[in-house]
Amino acid sequence: MSVLTKPRAALGGISFALLTLTACGSGAPSNSETPPAMPIETMAAAPAIPVNADPLPSAHPNSIQPETTLAISAEGKVMRSPDIAFISTGVQSEAETAATAMADNSTAMNGVFRALEAANVDKIDMQTSNLSLQPRYDYANRQNGAPPRLVGYTASNQLTVKVRDLDNLGETLDALVAAGGNTFSGLRFALNDDRAAKNEARTIAMREAQARADLYARASGYNVARVVTISESGGFTPQPMQMARMSGLAAADSTPIASGEVGYAVTVHVTFELRKPE
Repeated sequence: MSVLTKPRAALGGISFALLTLTACGSGAPSNSETPPAMPIETMAAAPAIPVNADPLPSAHPNSIQPETTLAISAEGKVMRSPDIAFISTGVQSEAETAATAMADNSTAMNGVFRALEAANVDKIDMQTSNLSLQPRYDYANRQNGAPPRLVGYTASNQLTVKVRDLDNLGETLDALVAAGGNTFSGLRFALNDDRAAKNEARTIAMREAQARADLYARASGYNVARVVTISESGGFTPQPMQMARMSGLAAADSTPIASGEVGYAVTVHVTFELRKPE
């Protein structure tokens, strides 16, 4: 080997040199050179992994292989006879002035409250859901370019009432009309305490999910090992009900009401781990 030294500028009394190594001659490589690579045929082959080999052990307690999981969604539903009803009722009043509309509305609403108290509806079961005062306009002359004409005001007071005595629900509605209530926008039945019904629906849903998981596991040669995740969705499912239109006060019988049944449905989403039998 030959060494070529090229002087560099001195810095602080110290000289630097650039050393370049060049090979000379064409003889055989020295002992310090890297030996040639081994042929591919002589390299050890990687061990083959069997098709159905067990998964590698993991230190994580919830570690499972994705191919051993089964996701199931199942619904549980129960039907119950309702024990309460929610009615949306109220008073709508029209007058030429805003003050008169509000005064007339207040008088009628006081009559509605008295009728509800007479029907043994507790004050805590009454809640105002909407109170409004709106102007009314006549738009008949707008096609001629004239501005709309103010013709009066509409006052509205809406009330949501929980009725616990369903046997006398029809009489309660008739009493509201007699007292001045002239709007009725809804009737909904429910259970006052629905926890037991919902828990029963959850139990039914989980049993259905477990049964389906066992079926799929047996069909595929596996066993259900454990539950990995559980989540739920669903809730109150009102059933169609029929209600006759409010008859006039001259009717001999009260307004007929059909309460029917209410349903509670819960859907559970469960992930199971499956394992091959021992």
